[in-house]
Amino acid sequence: MQFKSYRLLIIGTLILLLSACGFQLRGYGLPPTVFSFASLHIPDPEDYPITADIKRTIHAGGSTRVVDEAKGAEATLQVLKQTNEKSILSLSGEGRVREFLLRYLVSYRLIDPNGIELVPATEIVRERVLPFTDEQVVAKEAEEALLVKEMQTEIVRQILRRLATVGTEGKP
Repeated sequence: MQFKSYRLLIIGTLILLLSACGFQLRGYGLPPTVFSFASLHIPDPEDYPITADIKRTIHAGGSTRVVDEAKGAEATLQVLKQTNEKSILSLSGEGRVREFLLRYLVSYRLIDPNGIELVPATEIVRERVLPFTDEQVVAKEAEEALLVKEMQTEIVRQILRRLATVGTEGKP
């Protein structure tokens, strides 16, 4: 009985010490939410999934408003292109697929109300290798969807970090 209370005391002490030293579970941290512009317009003529993620992340930050019209915006973020590709990376001796290469590409630029580029057209590419076996088709489909979502999240964070470095004069 006494052993149990000592163990609980030790576990409680460790938890208290870890939380006091700033320990956090694995994560990427929060993306930057402070930008030099108070309002941002993000047109989405192609209905890209990444555009919705960017809007959602900026809205959650709270310091910058995402507006529907370019007239009221101090800057406009244009997602020029988004592609999600899957290609065969390697084959087995029998000619079966062993690995796929997943590639996620986003091209964007940031302009001010006068059309001056604050961030010139920039491409961000993320690639992941997906090992494949015929026996686990359903599991590999779920893994592929998870990898694509992870690449999309990384790209959103990189775009927001880049936007956070831009001054209102267009100088990072």
